[in-house]
Amino acid sequence: MSAIASLFQEAARLAAGFRERAPARHVPRHDYAASLAAFDEPLPAAGADMAEVIRQLATDAEPGLHFTTGPRFFGWVIGGSHPVGVAADFLTSAWGQNAGNHVAAPAAAAVETIAARWLLDILQLPAESSVGFVTGATVANFTCLAAARGEVLRKAGWDADAKGLFGAPEITVLIGDDAHTTVFSALQFLGLGHDRVLRLPTDPMGRIDPAALGDALAPVSGPCIAILQAGQINTGGFDDFIRLIPGLREKGAWVHVDGAFGLWAQASEKFSHLSRGIEAADSWATDGHKWLQTPYDCGYAIVRNELAHRRAMTIAASYLPLAAAGERDPSHYVPELSRRARGFATWAMLKHLGRDGIAALIDQCCASARLLAEHLQREPGITILNEITLNQLILRFAADRPDDESDAITRETIAKIRDDATLFAGGAKWRGRDVLRLSVTNFQTTADEARRAAESIIAAFRSVSNDSRPH
Repeated sequence: MSAIASLFQEAARLAAGFRERAPARHVPRHDYAASLAAFDEPLPAAGADMAEVIRQLATDAEPGLHFTTGPRFFGWVIGGSHPVGVAADFLTSAWGQNAGNHVAAPAAAAVETIAARWLLDILQLPAESSVGFVTGATVANFTCLAAARGEVLRKAGWDADAKGLFGAPEITVLIGDDAHTTVFSALQFLGLGHDRVLRLPTDPMGRIDPAALGDALAPVSGPCIAILQAGQINTGGFDDFIRLIPGLREKGAWVHVDGAFGLWAQASEKFSHLSRGIEAADSWATDGHKWLQTPYDCGYAIVRNELAHRRAMTIAASYLPLAAAGERDPSHYVPELSRRARGFATWAMLKHLGRDGIAALIDQCCASARLLAEHLQREPGITILNEITLNQLILRFAADRPDDESDAITRETIAKIRDDATLFAGGAKWRGRDVLRLSVTNFQTTADEARRAAESIIAAFRSVSNDSRPH
C-alpha cells in the first residue's frame, strides 16, 4: 500500500506541475512527429519501475500537450477541466468501477441518477426526460437520433430496433446547412446517410431560415426528424425554436437539438433568451467537458420520451441483472456496456459550482468574448464577422483587401499567433473564406486574460500586415 500511495502522490505532483505551468504557454513544443520520436522504442522485454514509468510518461508527453486548461486557449470549444472535476476523475480511475449497470457499480449508478436530475433542473428541461452519460456531444447526438429513428418508425408501424432499416418507411431528415459535422456523422452511423438529408438554407449567423423550413415541410407526410442547433460552432447562433418547433410538431416530427455548448445558455438569466422555446424539443445533446468544465470525456444524451430512449439503447443478456422498480440502470441510456463512471465528475462539478456558480461562469465567458471583440474591432484591418451573442467570435484580417490576399494574411496571422504561444486559436472556413475562430469556454478566462489575448492577436496581425506590404 505504501508503494501505491507513493505512486499516486507522484502522479498528482506531476499533474499539479503541469497545471501550474499552463498559463505560461498555450501551444505544444512538439508536433506529432517529434512526439512520436519521443515515445518510439521497441517493446521492452522486462518491466520497469512503476514510478519511473509515470515520470517518463510525463516527461515524454508534456512537450506534445496543448495547454487546453489555460485561460487563453480558444480552440475547438474546450472547457478547462476544473480541478474539482479532475480530482473526482482521479478517484473514478482509482475506484476502477465499470458503470455498465446498477449492480456492477451501485454508487456510480446512484450518482448518475442524482446528477441527471440536477442537469435537467439547471438546463430547464422537462423533468420526465432521461439522461445518458456518454463520451461527448458526438455520441449524445447519435444516441438521441437513435431514439428518434426508432420512435418515428414505430409510429409508422415499423420496429427498426428489431427489423433494421431494410424495407422501412423512408424518414425525412431536415437539418440546417451549417449544422455541426458530428451530427452528419451520427446520421451516417444510424443508416440515415449524411448526404440524403434535406439541408435548409441559413442566415449569416448559421440559423435555419424559418420560411425555408416551412417550404421543406409542406410535402412531408411520413416519418420525419428535424435537427436544430443551439450554438453554431463558428458564430454561436441559435435557431429560432419558438418559430420552428410548432410547425414541426404539426407534421409529427421528432425535434432534436444539438446544443453541445449552447444548451448551457439555459443556465444563465442573461443568456437564456437565446434558447427560448428549446424545452419543447424531443431530445437534446450537450457536453460536460465544455461549459461544465468536467474532464474528458463527458457528454449527455437527453430524451423527453424515456421509453423511446430505452428502446434504442437497452443492452440485455441473461448474465446482466434486471433493475427493480424505481431503479435506474445506466446501460439503458447509452450505447456502451463497459464504460467509465462519468457521473462522479459531473456530480462533483455541479455540487462545487451550484446553480449560481455555473451561471456566473457562463456570464464571465460571454463577457470576456464581448470584451475580446471590442478590443479587436478597434484595430483597423480586423473585421468581426458575427454578432457576439454568446462566446464565439470569427474574424478576418485585412478584409478590405482582395479575398485571396485577405485569406493569406488571415492564415499567416493565425500561424504567427501560434508561434508567439501567448494563446491558442484555430482557423476555420466561413462562407468559403478563411477566418480566425475564438471560443471562450474556460472558467479562468477573465477580463484581464481577454485583454491580453486581444493585444497578442493585434500584435501578430500588425507584424504580418507590415511584412505583407510592398517594400
